[in-house]
Amino acid sequence: MRKIRTAAIGAATLSLALAATACGGGSATGGGSNDSPRTLTYWASNQGASISVDQKVLKPELDKFEQRTGIKVKLEVVPWSDLLNRILTATTSGQGPDVLNIGNTWSASLQATGALLPWDAANFAKIGGKDRFVDSALGSTGAQGKDPAAVPLYSMSYALYYNKQLFAEAGIAKPPVTWDELVADGKKIEAKGRNGLGAEGANLSNNIHQVFVLAQQHGADFFTPDGRPDFTSDGAVAAVKQYVDLMAKDKVVGQSNAEYAQNQSLSDFAKGKTAMVLWQTASATFKSLGMKDSEWGVAPAPVQSGTPGAGAQVNSMVAGINMAVFKNTHNLDGAASFVKFMTSDEEQKILNTAYGSIPSVKAAQAHPAFNSPSTAVLRQTLATSARALPQVPDESQFETAVGTAVKELFADAAAGRTVTTESVKARLGKAEQQMPAK
Repeated sequence: MRKIRTAAIGAATLSLALAATACGGGSATGGGSNDSPRTLTYWASNQGASISVDQKVLKPELDKFEQRTGIKVKLEVVPWSDLLNRILTATTSGQGPDVLNIGNTWSASLQATGALLPWDAANFAKIGGKDRFVDSALGSTGAQGKDPAAVPLYSMSYALYYNKQLFAEAGIAKPPVTWDELVADGKKIEAKGRNGLGAEGANLSNNIHQVFVLAQQHGADFFTPDGRPDFTSDGAVAAVKQYVDLMAKDKVVGQSNAEYAQNQSLSDFAKGKTAMVLWQTASATFKSLGMKDSEWGVAPAPVQSGTPGAGAQVNSMVAGINMAVFKNTHNLDGAASFVKFMTSDEEQKILNTAYGSIPSVKAAQAHPAFNSPSTAVLRQTLATSARALPQVPDESQFETAVGTAVKELFADAAAGRTVTTESVKARLGKAEQQMPAK
């Protein structure tokens, strides 16, 4: 997951990046070459329970790539707390990796800097063609009408994970389908001395993911159809208040969760301290934390009423990780070969199995390994009830500004300060003012 520093830093850095692009020229957006054909630098996002887990997963695969191509890949696994700002700094300085992972929600924002290699038909042909990838994954690769800024690598969706033993002890026969049911079940769990639901209140991007889905359920969005911020609509305010109220009013999220930003809620869940958590593809993390597959269950994330589906029944954002190439790489051919390798059917099976995610490549997704009960829920959600976050240039600033507002509201709730509709609207209004002027 992602923890981004401050709205001011994120917005200012991206503004500089956009300014550099607008002026034209400069190493950040210059053309690439093949001056260094034997090496690549790769920034991988932290997908596993820790950076060391990612290194163990990735190193054998990178060694395999080197054996096949003679190209050595210098790996750095970058924590989500640093990733966006490091990428934005690299877009202005030109001192970045050759290949990098990006959160798919950032695709349009980073595309707008002009620093990433566009994946036009010719570049897609180098990796086997665009039609190899599932449509939902391609929908979060950049602005509509433009060549994608990145290639899908891992696909994910949110689901509700629940502790079977804690449910049984509280007399809960089945996982909740609606938010009212979740709150009711959470209170039963709380009465038994455990936390009902885990959250990562200081994790800006996770905050965005949750309130975006709730906004969809309230018939709202955080942007107008022409891409302008719209953070204070009734539906957006209701969404943020409903999420924060899980701690402030309903008391099913522990106050300590206001400070969580580094998967602490998953650790609490694995240790039996918390009965439920909303997360993307968490099975591999639970296993690394010592939890047996038989100890937890998975169900679609809740909706307001009825069952998950389209429109107001959306219950997840289209989550995922994309691979991008800096346009000024000194190993253009090697970068294309590496992307082809990482998105090959073989590697998609290996990597997505290791992380518990869903392949972004059609042939790999059809493999029996991704038809387990846990992955079936994720696949069904992606196919029927997930929606991509707005692919607009200001998306990363939106994550920072609104994500911070939600973090501050959780801090208010943890401190015992009353969270009202008016206070939520005021925080969101302040966040909207931090967005770049149109």
